[in-house]
Amino acid sequence: MQNFNLLESIKTTKIMESMENLFSTPFGIITTILDLAIVCFLIYKTFKILKETRAWQLIKGILTLLLVTFVSELVNFKILNYILTSVMSYGVIMIIIIFQPELRRALEQLGTNKFKRFLGIDEDIKIKTKENVYKIAIAATELSKARKGALIVIEREIKIKDIISTGIAMNSEISPQLLVNIFEPKTPLHDGAVVISENKIAAAACMLPLSDDKDIARELGTRHRAAIGISNESDALAVVVSEETGKISIAKDGTLIADVREDVLKKILIKNLVIENPVQPRKKDEPKKD
Repeated sequence: MQNFNLLESIKTTKIMESMENLFSTPFGIITTILDLAIVCFLIYKTFKILKETRAWQLIKGILTLLLVTFVSELVNFKILNYILTSVMSYGVIMIIIIFQPELRRALEQLGTNKFKRFLGIDEDIKIKTKENVYKIAIAATELSKARKGALIVIEREIKIKDIISTGIAMNSEISPQLLVNIFEPKTPLHDGAVVISENKIAAAACMLPLSDDKDIARELGTRHRAAIGISNESDALAVVVSEETGKISIAKDGTLIADVREDVLKKILIKNLVIENPVQPRKKDEPKKD
């Protein structure tokens, strides 16, 4: 027992000396803070990913076991504490066995785009945007063939969180099937607009401002007026599918480009979302210059 206490004392002394050395110079302080920040970031990211997997339930079980072990030592339950500490001594091996699929997947992703996304470094935004443009065009074409009305707003530089907040939050990956299903008649989300923000479906059933321009053709319905309205108040693009005619239109800068084919729709979206450099953002309430 005395030897154990002596070892603990030596360990504590070494830790204190190391801490003093680290904080003895400004460079040491900076590196320590940076070191702690990286560790905290990695722990946060790891827990965030694990929460979306079945491993999260096992993590909660392990944390509960640690808590019971600590409490058993605190209240002097010697037998229970001995059993738990004996189990915990093989904890590393148990964790490797239990989390073998997750650990293997993480090692396979080292150096890949998925690992870069884990660190928050995504260099494929333009590629993903282009892929989503094709998905939107496919969905619009399917809706056009079935003559199902639709309104899809794509956020650009000017954020439209006030519009997103009027709808039902989704935060979903973009897919043609999901977009088509959202605008299925008599479903809860088919009224209103879908807003796409940062390459995700941010919300559905969103309310848009209607354009009060008297020069708009009378045959254009509420969806078209809403598309012109949002494109006039922000730099967002709005894709409209007419329920009556099945024609696809796109609104940009308060102007409606009517009856576009799928290939033309793709070209317009790619030009404005992928190829063109972002313009200097203007405030939502700032009028556009003629």
